[in-house]
Amino acid sequence: MNESYFDKRDEKNIEKVREICSTLPDFVTEFVVGIQMRTTPLTRLGYVGDIKIFFEYLVKNKFSNSKKSIKDITMSDIELIKSYDIELFLEYLSSYYVDGKHFKCGDASKERKLSSLRAFFKYLYRRDKISSNVTAKVDTPKVHEKPIRYLEINEIAQLLDLADSGSALTKRQQQFQKITRKRDVAILSVFLGTGIRISECVGLNKKDVDLSLNAINVTRKGGAKSVLYFSDEVAKAINEYLEWLEEQKKSETPFSKKIKDNEALFLSLQGGRITVRAVQMLVEKYSSIVSPLKKITPHKLRSTFGTTLYRETQDIYMVADILGHKDINTTKKHYAAISDEIRRKAANVIKLRDDE
Repeated sequence: MNESYFDKRDEKNIEKVREICSTLPDFVTEFVVGIQMRTTPLTRLGYVGDIKIFFEYLVKNKFSNSKKSIKDITMSDIELIKSYDIELFLEYLSSYYVDGKHFKCGDASKERKLSSLRAFFKYLYRRDKISSNVTAKVDTPKVHEKPIRYLEINEIAQLLDLADSGSALTKRQQQFQKITRKRDVAILSVFLGTGIRISECVGLNKKDVDLSLNAINVTRKGGAKSVLYFSDEVAKAINEYLEWLEEQKKSETPFSKKIKDNEALFLSLQGGRITVRAVQMLVEKYSSIVSPLKKITPHKLRSTFGTTLYRETQDIYMVADILGHKDINTTKKHYAAISDEIRRKAANVIKLRDDE
């Protein structure tokens, strides 16, 4: 049985988790094993990465006099940590260096790291490894919500037209665009027509597409399966790309000879499954010309779909379901500004007296 893109991705993440754990005390591995049944490899990778940064901070600061290495940290050392130490760590994250390289975290990044530490300390406390969970006493960094950045209707059309024509690209970009034109239009159409996540898009196989139903099977966060439906316009873009791909194979073009992945829907110029980074660069290439000030990413194309769908349906539950949000509050938070816009418009619908 062939492994899916997501199976391979999980295997790589598991190896990365093990690699990081090998540099940390054994009780971190115990934590990872203890949460593996209810978390994804990607989540565990985030946790151990954040824990490692925290431990690096501890040996440089709290335990600097003892000249401990990260591996030398014991449960007795963890017991000594106070809530103030966690707060100092969050402040440290504002600007710090690792191996001469400068890093800085905003409030959202600090919030994620605190969440990782809370999961870690909560586990140790529940297993009676420590006498108290000090992270519960630490306030969560206030994350200032940014307004949703999305493309307007005219910008969507301009983006697709540019991917199709390549007219405003550099000569070098146009050389590649002649080959990738059908693929690029199809990828952008799928983003804008389904609200799919970038990992879900990259992980699509040809067998996941059903053009008779205008539907795709996607693998959501955590591995759940879902069916997304799309318009005839999106179906046309996908079909034209697939027809082009078949023509390439039959004609034995230089590109067709590179093809080494016959399952993946979207291929790179090297003939393998397109990568997340390649899709990010693809979107950036076209959107930076159409809307240079907005800094559009694949996630912003997802926001564009969500915004358009919510404006048309005014059904927040439908938007949450299609976008794959497990918590309706996530959707409400992101689209609060649009909710207010809709309510303002609704206020003018009600007429109390006829105009004279």
